[in-house]
Amino acid sequence: MTRIAIITGGSAGLGRALTLALTHQDWHVITDGRNPDRLAATAAAAPPGTVTAVQGDIADEDHRNDLMAAVEKHGQLDLLVNNAGILGPVSGDNPHRLLADLTIEDIGHVWRQNVGAPLALTTLAIPHLAASGGTLLSISSDAALEHYAGWGMYSASKAGLDHLTLTVAAENPTITAYAVDPGDMRTQMHQDWFPGEDISDRPLPETVVPHLLALLDGPAPSGRYRARDVAA
Repeated sequence: MTRIAIITGGSAGLGRALTLALTHQDWHVITDGRNPDRLAATAAAAPPGTVTAVQGDIADEDHRNDLMAAVEKHGQLDLLVNNAGILGPVSGDNPHRLLADLTIEDIGHVWRQNVGAPLALTTLAIPHLAASGGTLLSISSDAALEHYAGWGMYSASKAGLDHLTLTVAAENPTITAYAVDPGDMRTQMHQDWFPGEDISDRPLPETVVPHLLALLDGPAPSGRYRARDVAA
């Protein structure tokens, strides 16, 4: 039986890599992204009929409703992956910002994109995941635990998402929830955080996917994991 997943941010990076991997394992993936061309490229790279691509931003309520409308067409949801997110402030050109230099707009922007939007989508998905005995997987970061100068809002948002993710499992015993730190990866998002730096030594996101699949297939108990600690 084909299983149904939502993966946010499937047009690039880890979201794209996980989307393509699942479509080769009898999953149908509903995925999204803001860039229509990259999103279409993800769908084109998957086996025919295995991806539903919904262009948009999860911070937009209508877009979240569109994602759930796609779920309703399939009649089930087995997995939600909160992958989409942003690095930092909306103002200025540098994502690194000391807390003392943040504006209210910066704080609201990061919190809305990295915590509020995923939570809003998760609340819509909870009844479906509870009914299927499904899984919630939120992509975290070591920054959720460490304290890096200039990373304050991003770190706080990831810590907040971790907490909310695991609270879903505490409140819904039929849902398994994971917050997973994938480690540094060679993605455009990572490059944007370190402009001008050579990040070719970072592993590709495709190297993380086997660890995520192993976690999903385990199934391991709900909790926070580092991807590299999960045997693939």
